[in-house]
Amino acid sequence: MSLLSEIEECGEVIGKDTIDSFLACMQCGKCTGSCPSGRVTSYRTRRVINRLQAGDRSVLADPNLWMCTTCYTCYERCPREVRITDIIRAVRNLAAKEGYMSKSHRATASYVIKTGHAVPINDETKKLRKELGLSEVPPTTHKFPKALESIRKIIKKTNFDKLVGFDWDTMSLEERGEK
Repeated sequence: MSLLSEIEECGEVIGKDTIDSFLACMQCGKCTGSCPSGRVTSYRTRRVINRLQAGDRSVLADPNLWMCTTCYTCYERCPREVRITDIIRAVRNLAAKEGYMSKSHRATASYVIKTGHAVPINDETKKLRKELGLSEVPPTTHKFPKALESIRKIIKKTNFDKLVGFDWDTMSLEERGEK
């Protein structure tokens, strides 16, 4: 199976239009030139897309794949309307299924499983919210703990917990030999 077919299969929610847009990429470099992450990391959008177009499977193991902040700047500036961010997300899904997921993304996933939030709330945030005239905790799982049960049901039903290696007994990530 070709890498493009695997990406398409893994990201079936992205649709045929997104895959077709990927094929329209002419490697002009606007994506890389406008990428905020690329200014401070070694992430180069154009290089990732080029490797994907060439069927280079090693891109799945490349830590740079996880440097995209999904801000959509590349897509907004692309003269061919290549849906780069959606493609990157689909490729990340494939990489994760093959065991290539950054530790920081796995940690963020564990916060979602534990609290319902990617960034847990702390005392400093509560204080700041109060100073701004907001309630100390947002109207989310912090205020409505029953909602966390629903989130966890979805996580289990989709096997997201297994994908990130979450251990329900210890409520922590399983140790993995990172690829």
